Amino acid sequence: MQEEKLVIGMPAGSLANAKRGGNLIDLLSHAGFETKGYESGGPTEFKSLNFLFGWDGRPQEFGSQLGINELDVAIAGGDWIKERILELKLEYNTEIEVEEVLSLNRGGVRIVGIAAHDAEDNSTDLFKRLCQTNEVITVVAEMPYLALDWVQNKLKEIGKFDEFSAFSVQKYKTPAKIKKGIVIYETWGKTEAKVKNGGADLGVEITQSGSAIRNYGLKIIDEIMVSQTAIFINPKLKKHGTKSKLLKMFLLNLYGSVNAEHKVMILFNVPNGSIPEIETFLKENNLYADEPTINPGKTHTQFSIQVDTKQHQLPLAQIRFELALRNAVNIDTLPIDSSIPSIHVLGF
Repeated sequence: MQEEKLVIGMPAGSLANAKRGGNLIDLLSHAGFETKGYESGGPTEFKSLNFLFGWDGRPQEFGSQLGINELDVAIAGGDWIKERILELKLEYNTEIEVEEVLSLNRGGVRIVGIAAHDAEDNSTDLFKRLCQTNEVITVVAEMPYLALDWVQNKLKEIGKFDEFSAFSVQKYKTPAKIKKGIVIYETWGKTEAKVKNGGADLGVEITQSGSAIRNYGLKIIDEIMVSQTAIFINPKLKKHGTKSKLLKMFLLNLYGSVNAEHKVMILFNVPNGSIPEIETFLKENNLYADEPTINPGKTHTQFSIQVDTKQHQLPLAQIRFELALRNAVNIDTLPIDSSIPSIHVLGF
């Protein structure tokens, strides 16, 4: 491990693609962490920053790397982090600590249980039937240990876990290693086709809209988890003097970048005689937090307000129009790259 640097797991794949990865590259740049080489497959460097070290890798592996302190920080989806935690727990009887410290509000997906169109409408009834008719319950999944954990929890709910406690995670259609229990077939995609064609009793799939599942004539019987891209750490990092401070710096600036998304700053001048009317409009429409920022002048006063264009009840165009109706002039709208309320947003 780099002793004096914060080692950051940089996810290869779609997140590294400027068009598909939710603008992760721009997000880092706006936070002050401009990268070099990341968008072209690595190796990743942080321009002009000698205290950050980019470790290129797959998010599927980051959970394990955090657990053994090979990484200090990882940028990954919560589903892959949980998959590795469960694999180590269920297959190797090893517990690791990984903590999510900041959501990046992108890459959202659902992990769902799927079944044939004529199966029961809910997972509880489906598992009750499978336990009556099958010696082995078969599941296909790209995330086999998330699938295994889901099945085991459902069996516990219906009082059948002890009867089906044996399990085997193996490649698709390899000979079953157990005579009774749960067989999870790990696949490399097209989970829907395997369920549709009777290759397994049910499947666990990663989806956003569920359209591919419906196209195959299948149905969702359970939502296992919702996942999005976030920042994960090994909690021990908080107790490491130098790296703990670097972590706070990294997170605070990333928070500012995430918090600034969809926000703009509106600057405008108001004749001093129109200030009461402007202040009333701003207050009634919740266009400032504690108080508007004001720079008084001899004949005009400059106001600045921050507006969340996705959340505010008034469209941006209407806000500017209403300000103009109240005699505001020189109305300028500026993008915001970062917005940090205070260091207390980190929570530790």
